[in-house]
Amino acid sequence: MKKIILIGLTAITLLSACNTVSGFGKDVQKVGDKVEKAAD
Repeated sequence: MKKIILIGLTAITLLSACNTVSGFGKDVQKVGDKVEKAAD
């Protein structure tokens, strides 16, 4: 029973981390777009 709970928590943590990294990438892209527009 403990193994199942541990595997579930691990899966949730990994999926959450992926979403966090994805969101961070989008934020960085927005900043890059603003810098490009300012340079033009």
